[in-house]
Amino acid sequence: MQKTPLYEKHVQAGGKVVEFGGFLLPVQYSGIIAEHTAVRTCAGMFDVSHMGELIMTGSDALNNLQNLLTNDMSGMADGQARYSPMCNENGGVVDDLIVYKFADNEYFLVVNASNTEKDFEWMKKHLFGDVKLENKSALYGQIALQGPKAEKIIAKIADAKNIPQKNYTFIKESNVAGIQCILSRTGYTGEDGFEIYCAAENTPKMWDELLSAGKEFGLIPCGLGARDTLRMEAAMPLYGHEMNDEISPLEGGVGIFVKLDKADFIGKAAVEKIGKTRFKRIGLKIVGKGIAREGLKVYKDGKEIGVVTSGTHSPTLGYPVAMARVNADSASKGDKVEVDVRGRMVEAEVIPLPFYKRA
Repeated sequence: MQKTPLYEKHVQAGGKVVEFGGFLLPVQYSGIIAEHTAVRTCAGMFDVSHMGELIMTGSDALNNLQNLLTNDMSGMADGQARYSPMCNENGGVVDDLIVYKFADNEYFLVVNASNTEKDFEWMKKHLFGDVKLENKSALYGQIALQGPKAEKIIAKIADAKNIPQKNYTFIKESNVAGIQCILSRTGYTGEDGFEIYCAAENTPKMWDELLSAGKEFGLIPCGLGARDTLRMEAAMPLYGHEMNDEISPLEGGVGIFVKLDKADFIGKAAVEKIGKTRFKRIGLKIVGKGIAREGLKVYKDGKEIGVVTSGTHSPTLGYPVAMARVNADSASKGDKVEVDVRGRMVEAEVIPLPFYKRA
């Protein structure tokens, strides 16, 4: 079991530490609802140092990314970030990741923690031309500062020139509280915020500096529990839930990031062939009593139509919600369906995604 550079901070602060993706991480500190609410109303801070960081360099780096990823990585400016699924030959998803463009021949790739080795080996197997791929995960710590007060907090300890202004942009050589870092305006909560990548040994100091700067704004440390409820409300897919090696990105609800007009990418023919004929992702508002958890079956008119991929009680909305993968032609907005919760049929209504969108 691996410890992140912030492990001792979590223990000192009374975080309830659990195993997640091969790492020891806090599931909560003060409580999931309190932490969730802090991110929606002021700010919360997460240890995401378990994420994997790969660096791709060489004159053929872009060509390799174009072949590996479903999204179009051409036309990116230095300092831009872009999300993309990565498919296998059968059109299933190997992983989803964020690409940061450092320069024409240098890209920083952030992958899901439990998939780091898998992704690294997959990419290496498909490389061609003048390109080099390195796994730099052990060198980095990563902190996510999320919420409507995130910018005010960063502004206390960083000059304006060191703060990216647009969503999905970053500053490669930023300086926050005197610590060199990559400062990225990205996140996984549905709120404005930043993700900060710094040297592993500097991460505990960065954590303390952010907590200190954010105290007056109500900043608190948050765990995996709130991270999950926040991303659920924002209908952000989680690898292994909404997407996996068998499910295509079109079926996982991220078709907007699949550019079929691109020359080619691994799995393109399979993705086109599957199309949207098998499954689709839908949102459910649970009307009956109960919470629809992952793996529970969804029914319409007594007939099984799919499965819940993620489900929770929404602290912001005050009722349970779920995302489900259902047969493509089985249910649409406004339809009434049922979820089998331990042998009890619980009524739900199909509603649009995302469940929550910041004003």
